[in-house]
Amino acid sequence: MKLIDLSRELHHRTPAHPTHPPVIVSVWYDHSEIKQAGATRFSSKALSIAMSDHAGTHVDAPSHFNADPKAPSIDQMPLETFYTEAICLDLSHVPLKHEITVPEMEAALVTSGQEIRPRDTVLINMGVNARLYGTPGYLHDFPGLHVTAVHWLADKGVGLFGVEAVSPAPEGEANFKAHLACGERGITHIECLWNLEQVVGRGRFRFIGFPLKIRGGTASPIRAVAVIED
Repeated sequence: MKLIDLSRELHHRTPAHPTHPPVIVSVWYDHSEIKQAGATRFSSKALSIAMSDHAGTHVDAPSHFNADPKAPSIDQMPLETFYTEAICLDLSHVPLKHEITVPEMEAALVTSGQEIRPRDTVLINMGVNARLYGTPGYLHDFPGLHVTAVHWLADKGVGLFGVEAVSPAPEGEANFKAHLACGERGITHIECLWNLEQVVGRGRFRFIGFPLKIRGGTASPIRAVAVIED
């Protein structure tokens, strides 16, 4: 069995979507402060972290774009949603800012040699990190799904899909249409994944990406992992 980490590192000023606050990491106390309990002297260190619930590799909750008070928050989503079988489709050849169409998704699925089964997680490698991470374009120039491709995934019965970019569709109206389609169809998505090139061509694998139990959360950072069986 092999574990592949699909999560982006969280650190001070981790690149964040422009509409969300930055990740701020600071030292709360460190080993320069000597403490004492009874006759025992010691030191310890802890960090303070302030961030959006949409920071780093994260999954959205239905309540993010659904104004219905009954729309589930992240702490209300079933854990089974985040422990699934998965496949990864290779769309790394698409142009930047491109909206991926249904025929392109279908072609990638054929190339993978796999099928999409009900409740699967479908990860979509678009070459975003390789082409854009560490540049200003990472927050603006990424490709993503056309809204019809979101509906195509929903029609296949997926519970989750995931992308490397900060949004599931290109910047602007396309992004909001994709989010609204997820809410309409009762599915959700992961953003800011990492290492997807390592699971392209690996067939079916187990995906694990449990969120934090944030009361009323509209999203949560996750530790996304692919489990590849021998």
